[in-house]
Formats: sequence, C-alpha cells, structure tokens
Amino acid sequence: MKCDQFTDVRDFLIVGGGVAGACAGFFLARSGTVTLLEAEQVTGHHSTGRSAALFSEYFGNRAVRALTAASRNFLAAPPPGFADVPLLSPRGVLALCPHGGEQLFDEVLAEGRQAPAPAVEIDPAEAPAHCPVLRPGRFSRAMLKPGAMDIDVDALHQGFLRGIRARGGQVLTSARVRALSRAGGVWRAVTDAGEHAAPILVNAAGAWADEVAGLAGVRPVGLRPLRRTAFLVDLPEGTDARSWPMVTDVADTFYFKPESGRLLVSPADATPVPPCDARPDDLDVAVGVRRVQEATTLEIRSVRHAWAGLRSEVADGTPVIGPDPGAPGFVWLAALGGYGVQTSPEAGRIAAAAATDGAAEPAYAPGRLRNDLERL
Repeated sequence: MKCDQFTDVRDFLIVGGGVAGACAGFFLARSGTVTLLEAEQVTGHHSTGRSAALFSEYFGNRAVRALTAASRNFLAAPPPGFADVPLLSPRGVLALCPHGGEQLFDEVLAEGRQAPAPAVEIDPAEAPAHCPVLRPGRFSRAMLKPGAMDIDVDALHQGFLRGIRARGGQVLTSARVRALSRAGGVWRAVTDAGEHAAPILVNAAGAWADEVAGLAGVRPVGLRPLRRTAFLVDLPEGTDARSWPMVTDVADTFYFKPESGRLLVSPADATPVPPCDARPDDLDVAVGVRRVQEATTLEIRSVRHAWAGLRSEVADGTPVIGPDPGAPGFVWLAALGGYGVQTSPEAGRIAAAAATDGAAEPAYAPGRLRNDLERL
C-alpha cells in the first residue's frame, strides 16, 4: 500500500491506551516504532483507572494464575528508571466462609495452597486480629492468602507509557479509530487524530476489542463486558485500617480493602453490559453496603464516591493473546477479565512476541475460540 504524506507510518499500531495497550507498546518499542491510539482524552480512563489494584496469585483460572506468576518478577523489580516508587506493597487477603459454604471453602483453600505463598486456614476466632470490625459468628471458617499485594496502578501504567516514548514511540489521545483497512501488507487506521499505518496492528481495546475487530473485518472472539461497582466509605473516627488485609468471602459476594484512609467496597457484581463508559448502579451500591454491614460491625451512613468499571472476558475465562489465524498482522490482547493490571508484564511480553515473530501460545491463542463460536 502506498501511504500519502498525511499518513503516519510506524512499525506497530496499538489500539487502546489502557494497561494492556501500554504494556504491549512497552515491549514492542524494543523492536520498532510504536503508535498507540487512545480514544479518550486521557489514557487509562476505563478499566485501568478503576482497578481494585491487587496482585494475587490466588485469583483466576490456571492460565490467569500462570500469567500473574510470570509477571511477579517484573512488578517486584522493574527495569531501572521505570518507576519512582515500589509497584508492590504488602496487603494479604482474608477470605471468609459463610455458613453452608464449606465445600467451596475447601476448594478455594486447596487451590490457594498451590500458590508460591500458600494460603493457610486460621481459626475464625483469630480473624478479628487481622480485621477487628468483623462480625462475630458470621462466618464458619477463615483463611489467609499472605502473598497478595497492592499494586500502584498509576505508576505501572505510566512506566509503560514512558517506555514507549523513550524509544521514540508516540501515545495519541482523542484518537478514536473510525475505520481500519489492510492493503499491501499494511494496516491503515483512520482516527480522530489523523491517519496512521503499520504492518502490525495490536487490538488492546478492552471492552471494545470485538468492535475494533469488526472495523478491521476480523471475526470477533465473543467478548463479554461485565460491569463491576466499587465505592469509598469513611471508617469510624480514630480507626487506622492501613494494616488490614483485603477481606472477601469465598462465594465472591463482596470485598473491601483500605484505600487512602477510607474503605474501598465492592459487591463483586458482574453485570453483562454493552461496551460503555460504565456508571455505578444505585442498587449495586446498596447491595454492597448491606453485605459489608452484615459481615462487619460497621455502620455505613454515606458513600463518598462510587464508580464502575468493565471486566471483559470470553467463554473460557482465559485472556486472548496472539495473532488472529484469519487476519495477517492482526494481534489480539483482550479478554483480560479484570486481571489486566496484575498480568500486564507477561501479557505484554506475549503480545509483543506474537507481533514480532508470529509466536502463539496455545493457551491464549485466539484460534482456540473459533470452534466454540461456530457452534453458537
């Protein structure tokens, strides 16, 4: 394809400026020039900026846990100059068992014991030593997941973006993609910030990844965006919760964790919605308040701030990373299912390998989904 003088031509185009696109660009910038296209006015506006900010090798299916484990070293010791602050800090998770949930508790405990820092069951009477507001008698069993850590999401995201720019790449905001086409071995993107072209296109558009594929004439992977709500509440006066773990139940009906002197709460909802700038639903907020008040002695009188984000996944719950088998030069980095921040170093590395040498890791390859979609 001949590109006119108004078309910026690079080695790699990335659609999406959240942590997925940023991590792919960081690793790809080592191999060539990168243009990252972000539809919003700022990068990380959607799921990245609304993350629960937890690194946990206990969460997700086996493929997700493998990505998380492979990301640990990068997050614990990032490259020199990557960030001015530590990316990880101790937190831990206290997982509780509601009465009647003992079988599920045993399953979660068995999986947690396989983690590098194994989960351990504790006497429920010991749980208030870790979180003193827990309501006595509300739960039959308890376990600690000591290896879970807080992630400085902004430092991680900005470190990836700085790495792109430092190697001559560009990060464009307000650059929504309006059309995609391929000719002569080159992808051309028509955007609100001009036309951009490259032989390789990485689709890291989060909840919009199937829509981006549609613009390119590429078959979707069956992405399902799910809304999750979170909000901040005040703690009782004089309460210092900085050392509390994240608290959740094994049925995944709520979680809460200390955040900036307050408590971040979520009802752990997963409501299917179209790709959108997610907004919290008042009913979900009310459910979260009720569940935390039932689990603790806290009296939540008001909500300081509420928001919602999208967790996008496919049918098997495993991220989609790799070259599309039916579209030359089109690479997926999608369906990270709420684990995008903690898996970003390894997910970005895999996506970059797919973009540079066509490598596909079978567990994450888009082709694994095609037969399932054909049966629908």
